[in-house]
Amino acid sequence: MTDLHWLSAAEISAEYAARHLSPVELVQTLLDRIATHNGRICAFIGVDAEAALDAARHAEKEILGGRARGPLHGVPIGIKDNIDIAGLPTTCNSKILLDNVARQDARVIGNLRAAGAIMLGKLSLHEFAFGGPSPELPFPPARNPWNPDYHPGGSSSGSGAALAAGFVPLALGTDTGGSVRNPAGTCGLVGLKPTYGLVSRRGVFPLAFTLDHVGPMARSARDIATTLNLLAGHDAADPGSASVSCGRFDSEFERGARGLRVGFVRQYHETDMVADPEVAAALEEVARVLEQDGAIVRDVRLPRLQTLAAVQRVILFAEAWTVHAKWLRERPGDYSTPTRRKVMGGAFLAAGDYVHAQQCRTQMIDAVDDALRDVDVLLTANGLDAAVRVDDSAALARTYARQARSPFNLTGHPALVMMSGLSDAGLPLSVQFVGRAFDEVTLLRVAAAFERATKWHATRPPIT
Repeated sequence: MTDLHWLSAAEISAEYAARHLSPVELVQTLLDRIATHNGRICAFIGVDAEAALDAARHAEKEILGGRARGPLHGVPIGIKDNIDIAGLPTTCNSKILLDNVARQDARVIGNLRAAGAIMLGKLSLHEFAFGGPSPELPFPPARNPWNPDYHPGGSSSGSGAALAAGFVPLALGTDTGGSVRNPAGTCGLVGLKPTYGLVSRRGVFPLAFTLDHVGPMARSARDIATTLNLLAGHDAADPGSASVSCGRFDSEFERGARGLRVGFVRQYHETDMVADPEVAAALEEVARVLEQDGAIVRDVRLPRLQTLAAVQRVILFAEAWTVHAKWLRERPGDYSTPTRRKVMGGAFLAAGDYVHAQQCRTQMIDAVDDALRDVDVLLTANGLDAAVRVDDSAALARTYARQARSPFNLTGHPALVMMSGLSDAGLPLSVQFVGRAFDEVTLLRVAAAFERATKWHATRPPIT
């Protein structure tokens, strides 16, 4: 058996079934690893060790008694700290909410508990999933396990760092402009922003109502599919929830890429914004690998990247302002500078700006839908640069704008990010796949095919 902290959820479930591993043994191993390394990585802002061990003991009795609930029974998971876990603080890494204790589980937590998953605790994030690293925040910024001097991406920074550091096999994040996919790409993981409405956001602190998504992060596409099988479903208490039937998300894992039509959106990293040469070369290699596996790759064009991003920003700023206006008027000094500056931008938008952005949004959705009539999946850049130093605020500000993630929050299409290589500096590079609405099955099919062909997903950072 490999080191326990690098086991995938699928491997953990198999080890439990074979009686080679117990939930208590695994949880204690992960707690010990967190205690050893979290002081440097800062992924967890709160570890619920006693409750996790109690849940592990309960899971062990059920599994040994032949009452296993499914593939995540007894599997630990870390939760971004803007998602409610009953009895624990949901702070959003802000002084505003330090005393905010959740009264009940978010819908996604309830689904995971029902499946027997074990919540290890709360993970770091940018303030309200919107700010950035700042010494003004209650908790220190998470760091990238590939090099702790570097940023792990955000805003689900703790989710990415915890997975890459071997603290958890699974994590939940949220994604309003790329906040699952940024840390997934920067930390060498798989991260999925599902179709808008597929996963409930009830019990998740909002950033922008029409852009917010909850998504899983893992070290393999199979673990993403397994988790999504549990998270997806209609929730009448979430106004954005969709009533759709998608089946099992791992149903086409073994088909490979043969026959898939892949639309390569080269314009995003070649002309709209020019990517770092290492990022561009890795994307070309992804296209080559998929073609070698039988996919049909051809170029497609979408609306200009800067146009999509600008429309998304107007909606984001306007909706974030509605969430925070009262606190910003009453307690502006309790926000960190990066968050305050970003949210305040929404105060200067007129109603007409918001309405016009929503009208443009409809056109953008149609454009992506049109492209996906001729291909099965889009291949695009994720970030246009590798990770930068966590203490370099200018580089962080520059690279956050140099990305191709936010367009698909605007359009709602599902988008998956995974590792595509390593830079010369030893930092992960990534690729993004985008699919038709509610066709996560195809995204996961192409991700599984790329994993089998390259094995990048098995590469680990040099953390001991």
